[in-house]
Amino acid sequence: MFGYTEAEIAGFGLTFGVGAFMLYMLFIIGQLAWESKAGKFGTFVLFLGLAFGMVGFAAKFVIQWVLEK
Repeated sequence: MFGYTEAEIAGFGLTFGVGAFMLYMLFIIGQLAWESKAGKFGTFVLFLGLAFGMVGFAAKFVIQWVLEK
C-alpha cells in the first residue's frame, strides 16, 4: 500500500499508534486523579500503579534502538 510493506505499516502502527494510546491513557489517569482529589502522593501512586506497564514498552523501544546501532 503506497509503496510500504506490511511490516513497515505494522511497525509504524506499533510505534506511533500505541504511543498515542499511551499518552491518552496518561491523560485518563491524570483526569482520574484530578476528579478524585487524590493529592500529590495519591496522584503519584495512581501514575506509578497504572502507568508502570508503559515503562516496559518504552524500555523495549529504547533497547531495540540501541542494539540496532
